[in-house]
Amino acid sequence: MPGTPHGAAAPAGVDKTPARIAGMFDAIAPRYDLLNHVLSAGLDVRWRARAIRELQLRPGARVLDLCTGTGDLAVAAVREQPSASVVGVDFAGEMLRLADRKIAMLGLGRSIRVVRGDGMRIPLAGGSCDAATIGFGIRNVVEPLAALAELARVLRPGARLAILEFGQPRVPGIKTLYAWYFRYLLPLVGRTVSKHDSAYSYLPASVGTFPPAAEFTRLIAATGFSQVRAVPLSFGIVYLYVAQRQ
Repeated sequence: MPGTPHGAAAPAGVDKTPARIAGMFDAIAPRYDLLNHVLSAGLDVRWRARAIRELQLRPGARVLDLCTGTGDLAVAAVREQPSASVVGVDFAGEMLRLADRKIAMLGLGRSIRVVRGDGMRIPLAGGSCDAATIGFGIRNVVEPLAALAELARVLRPGARLAILEFGQPRVPGIKTLYAWYFRYLLPLVGRTVSKHDSAYSYLPASVGTFPPAAEFTRLIAATGFSQVRAVPLSFGIVYLYVAQRQ
C-alpha cells in the first residue's frame, strides 16, 4: 500500500479499481448489513460505538463519515451526539441509496446527508469538519495515503479521527482459529447469503495485504496527525486507530 501521500497503489494480486470495488459493494448492498451482523457475531455494533466515543463529539459538531456504506457509523454518531450533523461520503451508489432509506426510516434526515464521492478527492471544503470516521473502508482505497491526506485537509486543527479496520489477532490459539474462519468459513457464508461469488473472497485478500497496526499508525502520523493510537478490539480481530489533526 502507501509510501507517499499520493504515490502508493494497491499491492499486486488485489484489484482495487474503483469501478470494480463500487460494483462489488453495489451488488452485495441488499444483504450487507445482515452479513456484517452475522459474520461479526454482532460485535460490529460495539466496534462502531467505541469508535464514535473516541471522537469526543461536542454539541453541534460536523462529522465526516468517509466510506459510509449504508450509514451505520453516521447513525451511531448522531445517536451519541444528537446535535451533530454528519456527511457520509461513498462511491457506491446502491449503498448510498440504502443509507438514505435507513436515515429516513430513523427520522434522521435533518442530521445526516450522504454524498457520492471519491475518498481520494473528498467533496468538502478544507477545515470544514470537527471529526471524521472510516469504518472498514480505508483498505478498499487504491491510495490510502491520499485518503488520509484528504482527511487531514477537511479536518480543522485539533479535530479527531477514528478508523476501524480488520487486523490479525495476537493470541496464538485465537489467531489460528480466526485465520481458518476468515479464509474458509467467512467466504462460504458470504457467498451463500450475498449471492456474490467474489466479494467475500476479496475481504480476506484485502485484509491480508493491509499494513500491520504499527506501520499503519506511522502512515497516519505522516499525513498531518498526532497522538496516533492503535487500539486492538476483540483480541485484535479489529483495530481502532485514533488520531488528532495537527
